[in-house]
Amino acid sequence: MSSTPARIADTDDARALSATAVPVPELPGSVEELAASAAVRLGWHGVVLPEMVLMGRRVIVVAELLADAHAERLCLGAGPEPDRTTVSTWVWPEMDGRVPPAAVRIVGVLAVARHWRTALASAVPFARFGNAAAVLPTSVVFTHDYLANCLPRVRRYGVSVLLADEELQLSTDVAGRNETVPVEDTATTRWVNELVYEQVLATAS
Repeated sequence: MSSTPARIADTDDARALSATAVPVPELPGSVEELAASAAVRLGWHGVVLPEMVLMGRRVIVVAELLADAHAERLCLGAGPEPDRTTVSTWVWPEMDGRVPPAAVRIVGVLAVARHWRTALASAVPFARFGNAAAVLPTSVVFTHDYLANCLPRVRRYGVSVLLADEELQLSTDVAGRNETVPVEDTATTRWVNELVYEQVLATAS
């Protein structure tokens, strides 16, 4: 599940390394480059969208356009609906069969950051709905903070962790949940889906 067992055995060494202040490392490439490589590494097939803010978190979404549902919405003239209040009514029982179908499937959500805390703060909320992953600089694994605090959290929430070295090569440090699971329609998931649908169409145009 993780490539870290050997490092876990050396927590005393890691504690010694982290006794002095360690500067936060820089990302070895752009967020877009790292996200595209991460999607390939994870086997996530879909459109890697530009970085966007969802639920107050800065993330990159990998999404698949559902051709039949998209065609139906074109026929109905039902474009993406970004208004959260409007979308919240779509899950009311009396609206069953009267709202447009979801036109995208969110394959996974990526958070690319210099520090693991920033990445997890962005990725974890989406782990409840599907696949989520964090992309970090390789050097973070040499800190006691990462070993003692990050690893237990990513395993608890099922978040994958990918490490990027200076040559932009990615390796999997923790393999989280990576599966296709049905997502329950809630006011939040439908609204997020509409925002992603809007971004997919904007990216394709």
